[in-house]
Amino acid sequence: MRNLLLVALLVASPLALAKTECTTADKSQWQDQAKFQEGLKAQGYDIKKFKVTDGNCYEIYGWNKDKQKVEIYFNPVDGKVVKSEIED
Repeated sequence: MRNLLLVALLVASPLALAKTECTTADKSQWQDQAKFQEGLKAQGYDIKKFKVTDGNCYEIYGWNKDKQKVEIYFNPVDGKVVKSEIED
């Protein structure tokens, strides 16, 4: 039983640690962080936290225009949403 649990943990571990990758483009091609955030605010987002991830994404935590709590990963080159989670 212990060996089965160990095998299950080893198989699942890489999935749990998988990170969201947004771009491989050079950072010189990325949109300016401050301007990007201002654009989101103009769309109605209330940004609590903004960061650049290890997977080369702009990530925000906050609320959308409908006041739903969001976590969104954006491609910093073209601004497209790569991954999003919305709570009601």
